[in-house]
Formats: sequence, structure tokens, C-alpha cells
Amino acid sequence: MSISKTTTVTAEIALEMAEKAARTLMRTFTPDKLPPANVWHYHQGVYLYGVQRVWEKTKNQEYFAYLKSYIDNLTDEDGNFLFERDQLDSIQVGILLFPLLNATKDQRYKKAADKLRNLFLTLNKTKEGGFWHKDKYPYQMWLDGLFMAGPFSLMYQQAFNEQGLDEMVLYQEQLMRKNMKDEKTGLLFHAYDESRKMPWANAETGCSPEFWGRSVGWYGTALIDILELLPKEHKGRGVLIESLQSLIKGLVRFQEKNTGLWYQIVDKGSQEDNWLESSCSSLFIYTIARAVEAGYVGREYLEAAVKGYQGLLEEMIEVTGDSLIMRGICIGTSAGVYDYYAARPVSENDLHGVGAFILASMALVNLLDLK
Repeated sequence: MSISKTTTVTAEIALEMAEKAARTLMRTFTPDKLPPANVWHYHQGVYLYGVQRVWEKTKNQEYFAYLKSYIDNLTDEDGNFLFERDQLDSIQVGILLFPLLNATKDQRYKKAADKLRNLFLTLNKTKEGGFWHKDKYPYQMWLDGLFMAGPFSLMYQQAFNEQGLDEMVLYQEQLMRKNMKDEKTGLLFHAYDESRKMPWANAETGCSPEFWGRSVGWYGTALIDILELLPKEHKGRGVLIESLQSLIKGLVRFQEKNTGLWYQIVDKGSQEDNWLESSCSSLFIYTIARAVEAGYVGREYLEAAVKGYQGLLEEMIEVTGDSLIMRGICIGTSAGVYDYYAARPVSENDLHGVGAFILASMALVNLLDLK
């Protein structure tokens, strides 16, 4: 069953869909078996971030117990855990440590957070001071990295009063905007190679040639979450809000008119081999809905978020009883050229997509509750 075109999206429907999505994977996988099993990985982090939002709204402790079990399975009593120490992706899961620490006061969660914070001391950097996305991608910055490391850094600064992490995050975003933003569309290219050595790198700019949907979605999600964490009086907020406004204007421009969804390569919907992708659509809905809620953009943008969500429910989501299948999710993807993105396989109930869908759902729950 999919949602009828005549169904009005309400806060109640969005919460129901979020819970169905969360519980489908909770029934399918024990926390230690979330794919890839027994690994500290941002795939699980994105999904569990969505679960955290459901827990915060419903106060149902089953959700909290599930995400806690995932972290506890990988972290010993001294706060030790195995993770890849050469990449920004490893840091994203760390956002889950803060609600656990707040709820339990267990100091091993702080010790684990300290290890992730200290990665910033050893990560390689571009000549301008931008963090390499991973060591195997030398001199490259990816949009993904702002979401992977930015919110965690600000949560750490708030929790432990270490000053300066906000400036570090804002500088990383500034470099992305400087090197990767396309002023014509308001969108940002997926990656930037300072060395200009990658086959996809533009010889003049170093940018990859396409606006890959999920990377643009990570960037928008990061902007929203960073703005939520920065103090209201912070001098860096203004430029972030302007960048967010420009991004959202560009996203709405390229929203597919019939379904309300967005394409794998955002601005090339006319290409026959391009296709509507559900995880980026979810992240764009999250970004737009939360921007409307916070007043960063006007309420006229609510229509785009609701239409996109309706499109997900009609085109990408199948519900059977208490279970949900989400389709059209691009698998994990590196930077590349058009043909590479267009040929990427799709999957069902991949954590990239389910996590993003839960976040989109919960953003609409909060926004529509205000109506």
C-alpha cells in the first residue's frame, strides 16, 4: 500500500510514517547487526539520528534503548571503540554520545567523544586548511564532510565548554562555499580537489562537475543543524542563513513538478538516464521544513516540503501493516562524473534513505504541529 494522492499530509501521518520506518529496521536488525554489522559507521549514525528524533518526540524508551544498545555494543567500559581514524565519516556517529551522556551521566561516553574530537588534531588538510574527506582522497573536500563533523563539533563545544570548535566548523563551511558553490543555481558541487589530479576535477576550479543529490542534502542538513547549535548572537549565523536561503531557492527551482521529488543529479532532470532519488529528496525536505520552522525562509516554502513528502509517500514508500519499504535509494557513492552517478545502483531500506526519511518526517511533524 502507498499513500493516496488525496491524502493530506498531517503531523500525525508524518509521525506514523517515522515510527513505521524506525520500527521496521528495529525488527529486522538487532542493534549490533545494523548493516554493516558491528561497525562504527555513519550509515547507522544517520538512521539512529532519526530514531533519536522519534524518541525525543514520543518519549518512548524503546527507541532510546535501541540506539544505546548500538553504541554500547561497540564501546567498552573505558570508552574505547574501533573506528577508522583517517576520515570525517567516523565522527558523525558521535552525535549519539551526547543524549546518552545527558541521560545516564556515564563518563565512558565522554571518553569516546574525546577520541573523536581529537581526530581533528591528526586529520590531513588542504593547503587552505580544509580537512581531507578521507586519507584515500588526498587534498579533497566533499560536501558530506560538513554534516559528518560539523554538528558533532558544536555539540562537543556546548557539552564541554571547549571554545574554538565553532570557528573551525565555520571555516570548513566557508572553504566549501568558496570553492564549490555555483552562484547561478545556489547549489554546491559534490567535491573539490585542490591538487586538480582527479579525473573528474575541473582544471581551473578543481570541482567535480555535478550536483549529486545526497551530497547537496548533507550540506543543507548540516547548515540547519549547525544553525540550531550556534548561539543566536553568534556572528557567523548571518552568512550561513544567506547560504541556506540561496540553497533552498535553488532546490525548489529543480523540484520535479509532478512528483515533488528531486533527481539524482539535481539540475539535470531532462536527461533520460537521470532518475528520482529518495534519500536526497528526504534530506531536502528536512532542510526546507526546518528552515521554514526556524524562520530562515518564508512559509511559502512549506508547500515544496509537503509536496516532496507526499511524493515520497506516493512514489517511494510502500506500507504493509506496521512495516515499510523505502525504494529508490542510491547506494554509497564517491565523487565522479555524470555517467558514474546516473549508473549507481539503487536499494531498498538502505540506512542512508531510511534515516533521511525519518528526519524528513520528524521535521514535518514539528512544523505541521505549529499550524
